[in-house]
Amino acid sequence: MSRHFTSRMVRTEMFISISHLLSLVLFLCVLGPAFLGAIIPTSCTSNLTFRCSQMEKNALLSFKEGLTDLSGRLASWVGEDCCSWMGVGCDNTTSHVVELDLRNRFQFSDYSNEDMQNYDKSCLGGKISPSLLNLKHLSYLDLSQNNFKGINIPNFLGSLESLNYLNLSFSLFTGVIPPHLGNLSKLQYLDLNSNSVLFSEYSLVRTLEVKSLQWLVGLPSLKYLDMSSVNIEEVKPDWLQAVNMLPSLLELGLSGCRLVTLPQSISSINFTFLTVLDISHNPFNTSIPLWLSNLTALSTLNIGSNSLRGAIPNVFANLVSLRELDLSDNFYIEGQLPVGLGHLTNLSSLDLSGNNITGKIPFSFGKLCNLQKFALLNNGISGEITEFVDGLSQCSNSKLESLFLGFNRLLGGKLPYSLGALKMLKTLRLESNSFWGSIPDSIGNMSSLQELSLWGNMFNGTISKSVGKLSMLTDLDLSDNHWKCVLTEAHFQNLTRLSYLHLSVDSATWSLVLDVKHDWVPPFNLSKAQFDSISIGPNFPAWLQTQTELLSLRLQNVGISDTIPQGFWNSFSRIEDISLSKNKIRGQVPHFQSYHLLYNLDLSFNNFDGQVPLFPSKMMESVSLRENMFSGTMPENVGEILPLVDYLDLSSNFINGTIPPSIGMLKNLQILVLRNNCLSGELPPHWEELQNLVLLDVANNSISGKLPSSMQFLSSLGWLSLGKNHLEGKFPSFLKNCTKLVNLDLAGNKFYGKLPAWIGESLSSLLRLSLRSNIFDRDIPQQFCLLSSLQILDLAQNNLSGGIPQCLGNLSKSDGKILASLNEKMSVFLKGREYVYGNTSYLVHSIDLSDNNLSGEISDNITSLSKLVNMNLSMNHLTGKIPESIGNLKNLESLDLSRNKLSGPIPQNLSSLTFLSHLNLSFNNLSGIIPSGNQLQTLNDPSIYQGNSLLCGPPLSTICPGEQTDPEARPNGAEKNDEVGFESLSFYISLVAGFIVGFWGVCGTLVVKKSWRQAYFQTFDNLKDKIYIFIKVKVARLTRER
Repeated sequence: MSRHFTSRMVRTEMFISISHLLSLVLFLCVLGPAFLGAIIPTSCTSNLTFRCSQMEKNALLSFKEGLTDLSGRLASWVGEDCCSWMGVGCDNTTSHVVELDLRNRFQFSDYSNEDMQNYDKSCLGGKISPSLLNLKHLSYLDLSQNNFKGINIPNFLGSLESLNYLNLSFSLFTGVIPPHLGNLSKLQYLDLNSNSVLFSEYSLVRTLEVKSLQWLVGLPSLKYLDMSSVNIEEVKPDWLQAVNMLPSLLELGLSGCRLVTLPQSISSINFTFLTVLDISHNPFNTSIPLWLSNLTALSTLNIGSNSLRGAIPNVFANLVSLRELDLSDNFYIEGQLPVGLGHLTNLSSLDLSGNNITGKIPFSFGKLCNLQKFALLNNGISGEITEFVDGLSQCSNSKLESLFLGFNRLLGGKLPYSLGALKMLKTLRLESNSFWGSIPDSIGNMSSLQELSLWGNMFNGTISKSVGKLSMLTDLDLSDNHWKCVLTEAHFQNLTRLSYLHLSVDSATWSLVLDVKHDWVPPFNLSKAQFDSISIGPNFPAWLQTQTELLSLRLQNVGISDTIPQGFWNSFSRIEDISLSKNKIRGQVPHFQSYHLLYNLDLSFNNFDGQVPLFPSKMMESVSLRENMFSGTMPENVGEILPLVDYLDLSSNFINGTIPPSIGMLKNLQILVLRNNCLSGELPPHWEELQNLVLLDVANNSISGKLPSSMQFLSSLGWLSLGKNHLEGKFPSFLKNCTKLVNLDLAGNKFYGKLPAWIGESLSSLLRLSLRSNIFDRDIPQQFCLLSSLQILDLAQNNLSGGIPQCLGNLSKSDGKILASLNEKMSVFLKGREYVYGNTSYLVHSIDLSDNNLSGEISDNITSLSKLVNMNLSMNHLTGKIPESIGNLKNLESLDLSRNKLSGPIPQNLSSLTFLSHLNLSFNNLSGIIPSGNQLQTLNDPSIYQGNSLLCGPPLSTICPGEQTDPEARPNGAEKNDEVGFESLSFYISLVAGFIVGFWGVCGTLVVKKSWRQAYFQTFDNLKDKIYIFIKVKVARLTRER
């Protein structure tokens, strides 16, 4: 069971337990002490003699016979006195059975599969016998949290006229709720919550439903109604009118009922005493109705996950009794936070997460001294939190326990020093915001803090040593920041409860250093230790061997260049996840002990050598040993020792031998990467079991022979890379079934024959097709034009003939992000060189048809490929002109049309290709003047144009005819050079004239006129004296003050 599902189980069980407990207490308080005294609790009957009637006893035994009881919960239902049976309560005066409490009180431990199975065994099931009708005085019936496996609620329950408490929740009843329940006029408590989350195997079973709610009019005494997860979608008239007929209602739960209407107004409200309203998880898609503010007795209002829109009404400030307000995950609630919410001083929980709320946190929120939980995750909140936190810190007894402000990218500033005053705070989550600076020393005063999450911010200062005072801390995540500090033992001094630690910096400078003594023994015992891009090495951290409870260990790019110590693996008997990638760890991988729980091993990008290590766990799901120096052969029994593996990457090593046939046993395998090794021989014969395989990359090896016919079963294949091997045969026909292929690389092999037309018809998802350096011949099929998503087409170095399909302009409509998302390497030939791309491959759009026997003209249509970065049509027999619209290829970086038979002039708009950095038009029959200007001025290598005898002008030395005699025929830059020369002469003449006038106009006057000369220098003398006196006075004054 996934962690997400487990956490959901925990939340559900807590909700069930707490909500039912509070509701039961409230209900019993309403009934009063008379009712409490009238029931005989089972635990109190041991010293009293009570006898239930024979009819009631027989009714209970008949009821028991219809039930399934795998755990023996009803084993006590023997003997004469049914009042002593478990779950049965009798009136202490009449001895009549008045209570039947068969609620399942199973206590979950860890929500594991075994735990859930035990829970299912503890449930009662079967059928509900109509013999209950003989319990004429039954007032309390609770069958909740059992498993009746989809049976209907019996109609006869509506005839138990004495019932005032009925709870059938979480017991997997289905079908239409019988309207007969409307006959229970004394009913005060009705719980029909239909949530089946506790029974994952029944998650697709339909829930309870109602066609009408008119039967509620027969329940005038009803105080508690929970119909959550009941399908009320088809109720007419609307649900609100029906509920409004319950004047005594105190609590209403209609969460997840598929309600589509939320009336914006109501003429009069009858349920004015309502204290709890939960209508969350319904697709309302309307604004928040103002009539909610008239329910002034409300203490709990939950309208989260409803697709509500618009602003939060200011009139919510009228709900002065409100303790819990949940508007989370509506996504479309916008505007700023109403200041009036800060006046709801009774609020203990405020959840506004998952909306589009903007602006700052109002100052008034700092006065919510009773607030225990405040959540604003995933909004557009901006500004700082200093004012808000300062306000809370001034509360005489701030009760805040949980503060969730993460994922507000505009919220930032420095962490306020006043945070340290929030001594009741247990959870502080400020992840993925824009906080910067350092962690203040005052954080050490937060003595209750258990979880601190600051990842994904812009912190660029230091981590205070006072963090080491947080003795209650269990989770510390400071990753993805720009910390600049050295962490020592003092930072962890009192963190005895720490279980999760994640430290990383978002840079390549290792500005965060973990510097502890070699013999340091931490005070904690971590379950998860994750360190990314911080300095820990060069030696292997010895303190890790003291962490015997580790479940996950990640040491990625931490500068370790050591060997793994002997016995290191033996320290972690419960380890599940190990990643030591992107270091320089050397030597052989020490022998593993048997790790039964390990599912992920990543030793990639290191300097490990020796044999491919044996794998320690049959539970392994992911193995990556790429970019090391492992040698030898792959384990022959790899299919037996890794039966559950779905990701296997041994690429870029020195592994030799053949691919073991047992690889065909890996039924769960989705990704297999063996590229860049020394593998030889033929591909394994059996692939029929690998129907989950999505990516297969064995490129750049020495594999030979034909492709096995069993590869036709790889229907899930999306990435196939077999390039640079010695494979042979015709184009593989089985690929016609691989309709999900986005990348197909058969380059550098010995495939031959005609390219089949079905490539364009069946492989319509292709983004990259590389067939270069094979022996394919004849025409390029016109059906290739159907590959409208194709962004890389490489058919170079074959024997293809005929013309270039004119419809190739239909290609390259994709953004290519699927290629990047797979994060696998692929080679592309650009600018005469081979480049290897990874996660930037989506930027590359290329057509390479070079070194074939293609003929005919280049169609103008091809210039509609506006995303094209590379076009190489060289070494063919193309004729005609270069398309005049070549300038439309605005993103073109490389253009090679060399060694063809192209003629005519070079289009002038070629100079408008501002990204063009590689151009080759050599050895054609081009003629006329070579265009100049813009980008072409930087491409001044004469070899670009050589072999075209009729071309002239720079950068060639050939002078165009009439260049010296006809001014109008001069090269484009000639007149400009003349203009520049004339402008330069004018500039120097003006400079000399300006100097003469300016200099002698001032200095000449002073030389000639004596009185002006004396006044000029006298002014400077006076200014000098004033400055001197001013300085002397200031110095003297400062001397006296000292």
